[in-house]
Amino acid sequence: MTSFNDLELIDPILKALQSEGYTTPTPIQAQAIPLVLKKKDILGCAQTGTGKTAAFAIPIIQFLYEDRATNQERKKIRALILTPTRELAIQIGESFASYGQFTNLKYRVIYGGVKQHKQVEALRAGIDVLIATPGRLLDLMDQGHADIKHIKYFVLDEADRMLDMGFVHDVKRIITKLPTNKQSLFFSATMPPIILKLAGSILVNPAKVEVTPVSSTANTINQVVYFVDKENKNKLLIDLLKNKEIERVLVFTRTKHGADKVTKALIQSKIPTLAIHGNKSQNARQDALNKFKSKTIRVLVATDIAARGIDIDELSHVINYELPNIPESYVHRIGRTGRAGASGIAIGFCDAEEKEYLKDIQKLIGKSIPVVEGHAYPLMNHNVVKASPRPQRPPRASRPASKKNSGSASGKKFYPRKK
Repeated sequence: MTSFNDLELIDPILKALQSEGYTTPTPIQAQAIPLVLKKKDILGCAQTGTGKTAAFAIPIIQFLYEDRATNQERKKIRALILTPTRELAIQIGESFASYGQFTNLKYRVIYGGVKQHKQVEALRAGIDVLIATPGRLLDLMDQGHADIKHIKYFVLDEADRMLDMGFVHDVKRIITKLPTNKQSLFFSATMPPIILKLAGSILVNPAKVEVTPVSSTANTINQVVYFVDKENKNKLLIDLLKNKEIERVLVFTRTKHGADKVTKALIQSKIPTLAIHGNKSQNARQDALNKFKSKTIRVLVATDIAARGIDIDELSHVINYELPNIPESYVHRIGRTGRAGASGIAIGFCDAEEKEYLKDIQKLIGKSIPVVEGHAYPLMNHNVVKASPRPQRPPRASRPASKKNSGSASGKKFYPRKK
């Protein structure tokens, strides 16, 4: 099986991947990284959840690091990643920070809906990589703050979502300002004619890469969902943790701020808890993980990007305190339990704003998730198709497989986002 050591990556990247606990590339990474390193344009048909962020981020970081010796104009942006939403832009930025942590490269994420002052300051100071949503980038270009005439590496991510969200015209405007001599990487989950036409206007003799996302959950994982108001999630979580059969639990939130808030609430309730996310140093994250593995703490609260390298033997419970807005992330999250033939329990909290996320998750995994009725903090008027009710108390996980036989025999895989 291919490992990252087989992909001719430079030592700073291999060191970063090792520090994050990544050893085995996903299929799209194993296919795309060698092609990108050969300076090929890429036409990739891949959904979120397949690991495609690393498939383009890792080779771009390698190129920029190797180019530093000859690049005398550090203030000029050399790589541009266009993505449709603020949340995806932030996730991609966190990935660049993670994989490039030993390269000293500078990156910036820009998006609309916030004041532009800090974004403009960062652009003036000089960056290597710009991750942007189309609207804000055009605004800053029109004002003379963003110069993309020196781009060497261009990525268009989630192209079909750009189309759905009405951004294709903006993307075309941006493309006309890019230099002709560049390497372009184009990713889309679907390839309707208009997307293929757009790809044809960007790419030169592209190599094609196509993979499908993880979409199934292990039968050994018992899944349930609680409908609960957002303001009652802490109370419900604390109530569930009164069950001493839950010896250790991995709790997922969508944001770093959310992880810190949950951690604070649990600590105030005398429940030993630590958080890991992108704002934590690598040493702090590793210390938290070690304490969780050794059962010094009972609860580990994590975001998707920080949790990708987690592989814990005999973990019986995962709680989605916040349902992910990317359904593939749900599969990756709950896959931390029920490993190596052991059973596990995956509990989801769903508030009113997350009902659409739940629908998307159930559509992806091909089944409805049983609903726990009769608990103390019900959400009124939830209209989501559901399976037969389950008892209030989550079922007890069966005896896990022995530690000797647990874990993955093929090494860890990671999926960007993802956290």
